[in-house]
Amino acid sequence: MYFYLIVALQVYCMYHCYVNKNQYYWIFIVLFLPALGSIFYLFLNVFQKHDIEKVQEGISTVINPSKKITDLEKKLEFAETFENRVALADAYFEAGIFDKAEEEYKTSLVGTFENDYYVNTQLLKTYFYSSQYEAVLRRAESIKESSKFNKSEASFLYGLTLEKTGDTKLAEDFLIRFDAPYSRYEERLELAKFYIRNGSVEKARTILKEINQESIGMSKISYRQYKEPINNAKELLESVLKS
Repeated sequence: MYFYLIVALQVYCMYHCYVNKNQYYWIFIVLFLPALGSIFYLFLNVFQKHDIEKVQEGISTVINPSKKITDLEKKLEFAETFENRVALADAYFEAGIFDKAEEEYKTSLVGTFENDYYVNTQLLKTYFYSSQYEAVLRRAESIKESSKFNKSEASFLYGLTLEKTGDTKLAEDFLIRFDAPYSRYEERLELAKFYIRNGSVEKARTILKEINQESIGMSKISYRQYKEPINNAKELLESVLKS
């Protein structure tokens, strides 16, 4: 397996070298130093500086999560642009600092950006995760007519909010939009839980059985991608069958 991987890497590097008219001595380096030569070629000729900087930034963020926020705060201080403010708000949101995220999102919604769809959806999500459900409903009024809203995360959270505020019928109308086969496993699992909470156990059982059946013929890559919601759906199905 290792041998074939190295050969495939060599072929790719030599092909890339030929197509991009790079120095031909690279072909000899890749041929005579299969693994090392290919790795050097990739880093020096395929991976762009921007890509490497992104990897380095990602590593720095993992090691020091606050660094990204600190850097973006300094960037906003230097230039108070819409893009810089939204980037900082996104960083706060990702870190779960919802009060500061809310503040920055709201501050950015001025002038020509008042109806910016992305920021309004992010603000809706911020309200949801900070349990400000009435604010979710008000914010949704400004964006729910957009075609982008129909099957977005914001739409799903709006549906869950409708349940929390007592409108289960309308909540179902929004949540059921995500019940599509071979996709939306997290949302479908939540929909099944919604049905259980509201006494429609048979509907929940149907969804959970469908998820379980779909997982049987799923490729390894797809299964790894959706492993958590699928396993949770199986456990919930077993629980429902016992009840």
